[in-house]
Amino acid sequence: MTSVEDNTDHTADSGPSGYAAARLRLLQEESRSGPSRRSALAGLTDEWLSALFATAARETGVRGATLVAVGGYGRAELSPRSDLDLLLLHDGKAEPAALGALADRLWYPVWDLGVALDHSVRTPGEARRTAAEDLKVHLGLLDARTVAGDAGLLAGLRTAVLADWRNQAPKRLPELHSLCRERAERAGELRFLLEPDLKEARGGLRDVTALRAVAASWLADAPREGLAEARRRLLDARDALHLVTGRATDRLSLQEQDQVAAQLGLLDADALLREVYEAARVVAYAGDVTWREVGRVLRARAARPRLRGLLGGRGATAAARAPLAEGVVESDGEAVLALAARPDRDAVLALRLAAAAAQAGLPVSPHAVRRLAQQGKALPVPWPAEAREQLLTLLGAGEPTVAVWEAMEAEGLITRLLPDWERVRCRPQRNPVHTWTVDRHLIETAVRAAALTRRVGRPDLLLMAALLHDIGKGWPGDHSVAGETIARDVAARVGFDARDAAVLGALVRHHLLLIDTATRRDLDDPATVRSVAEAVGSVGTLEILHALTEADALATGPAAWSAWRGSLVADLVARVAAVLRGAAPAEREPEIPSAEQERLAVEALRTGEPVVALHTRQEEDAVGVELVVAVPDQPGVLPAAAGVLALHRLTVRAADLRSVELPDRLGEVLVLRWRVAAEYGALPEAARLRTDLVRALDGSLDVPARLADREAAYPRRRGVVPPPPRVTVVPDVSSLATVLEVRAPDAVGLLHRIGRALETAGVRVRSAHVSTLGANAVDTLYVTTAEGKPLDPAEAAALAATVESALS
Repeated sequence: MTSVEDNTDHTADSGPSGYAAARLRLLQEESRSGPSRRSALAGLTDEWLSALFATAARETGVRGATLVAVGGYGRAELSPRSDLDLLLLHDGKAEPAALGALADRLWYPVWDLGVALDHSVRTPGEARRTAAEDLKVHLGLLDARTVAGDAGLLAGLRTAVLADWRNQAPKRLPELHSLCRERAERAGELRFLLEPDLKEARGGLRDVTALRAVAASWLADAPREGLAEARRRLLDARDALHLVTGRATDRLSLQEQDQVAAQLGLLDADALLREVYEAARVVAYAGDVTWREVGRVLRARAARPRLRGLLGGRGATAAARAPLAEGVVESDGEAVLALAARPDRDAVLALRLAAAAAQAGLPVSPHAVRRLAQQGKALPVPWPAEAREQLLTLLGAGEPTVAVWEAMEAEGLITRLLPDWERVRCRPQRNPVHTWTVDRHLIETAVRAAALTRRVGRPDLLLMAALLHDIGKGWPGDHSVAGETIARDVAARVGFDARDAAVLGALVRHHLLLIDTATRRDLDDPATVRSVAEAVGSVGTLEILHALTEADALATGPAAWSAWRGSLVADLVARVAAVLRGAAPAEREPEIPSAEQERLAVEALRTGEPVVALHTRQEEDAVGVELVVAVPDQPGVLPAAAGVLALHRLTVRAADLRSVELPDRLGEVLVLRWRVAAEYGALPEAARLRTDLVRALDGSLDVPARLADREAAYPRRRGVVPPPPRVTVVPDVSSLATVLEVRAPDAVGLLHRIGRALETAGVRVRSAHVSTLGANAVDTLYVTTAEGKPLDPAEAAALAATVESALS
């Protein structure tokens, strides 16, 4: 490592301009990065502050003082935009005025440079008392370092502060743990955030500092394997972020990730996030293990006096070891290896340990996992039956599976058992609907599937499909297609026969089939049900696929599943099951209007104007409310209605358009059924919606202009530029209509603009199926000619291009 003194170009004079110039040269030096640059920057700052201190102390006549760096600066680590944490420590003998003058001569030059400064002036006794009252001050002093002045003054304080920290550990460490938990709740889990805070989020730099403090207490120590490297990666990422933004920020925003990746020499933003997530995973796991050990030690200390009294002063007996499985016992609240266990001879031992721990709801001993990683015997391929059964037992344990899986993964055992796991480990998912990275999502899906195993005849296939359904996301192309091949290979590896491997491949290939079809296709169209039945092939596979669909959606995030989506999937499954049992797909029958629809239609024909009914039944609150609009058949109904809903800040969850003919009456009525939810605030009154719809249809309400005004008044925050809208014709899914699928960024009035384009093209919309996933909308529209027939291929392609152009 090159020190500051090795490069005279970086030497700073005592003036701010000299330091600023040297600092800039150092930051622009491409050969320096990472620990070398942070250390050099700290050394350069030391030089400058030492010169300032010497001059100021001479001019003010203050003796018995020292300038102390604390926190990150105390560790001799400065990122490009780090603030300076400084303590002016004095022996209390100087006059207050002289001491104040000394402080001013130190602080003001720092402020003049625009560098953030956290400063204080204290005697050693004051510093020690403040540390006793303020945990953050105490933590900062653990890393205190002399920059200039009387080093002996700090030496005495450091000795006292460290002694206090160790003596007060039983009180201080639970307090520190509580702060860590509160911060995690506030800032989230770093390795699952698309815009993580590198410092505050769980698994970030604050947690590394907390682990250093635990180690300084001598009460417990963090697992050292990989921790220093993880910390370096997080610091390097923060350095690059400071250089890219020119600001003292710790939040890795989406719009800056590509630049930060380039600064670090990484391929792209995904490679950056994956590296950051890997580091955060190491830190978070080290934290889990360390805090568990702290709790164990503190409980043992608290129990020791009582136990000594019960034993009459005799020594305590060894901790009890209760058997859990062959070669696995419980000891002191952890699953550990039995004394007679032989990892080098028992190839199934690792899976047996994991399964036993998860079933018992116990954490796995990190020492046991490390021993298995170092000495464990490799499993033969294909696996023996016991190994496969232990894996399924682990996956079926529910919530405890997560912690056990992560403990195994921390020592590389998972990728040793399932090599394909490497490609999805810590892989980010850019869709904001997803809560987790790919690997964690797969485990969460298995947890959800474990609760559904009573619904299927083959729970083993459900659990394996849950574990593997997104395994193809580590490969280019359609992850379902790639995943099918991988799933078949993994199934053969773990010992499933060829027939089961084929079923698992089909489940992975079609794991999105039910939810996509139910929310984006017309279930009354016989072709829809027939195509799903042909893809699934059997009732048994359909049964598993239904449970997998629910588990996958529940593990994705709150926006991916609801009672309404569940009812649509259940309806589709019932129809497909009937076909698979031999029934023909039900042909569409002329829709018979309900009593309410007939009443609304009659009223619409009588008045010649729209009639609106808004149903706010309590059980529908979670998925929106139903809005029914009856309008005498006329052009422009869809765009007018969609535009009015957008103006009233109503989000459309689903839309269905039907033409209703009333007996003994002239004319047709369009009945539009919407499922809507308020963007925020209360739902508007039906009367207000009706008034605006009348005005939109007669042209007195300029909907496009009003929507444009609203968009201009409340522009959306700009992040990463989304891909352009895409409109495609979906072939072979309906014999009654042409199906268009619109994928576009979700925006105010999107369905209104789609409706206007379709009206201009002269086609009729038979039904619309609207789905919003995060910032993206996927809308499927069934359209026909004016005569009610599907469009020919050339017309359909031209229509798709027209709609896409209108949205662009």
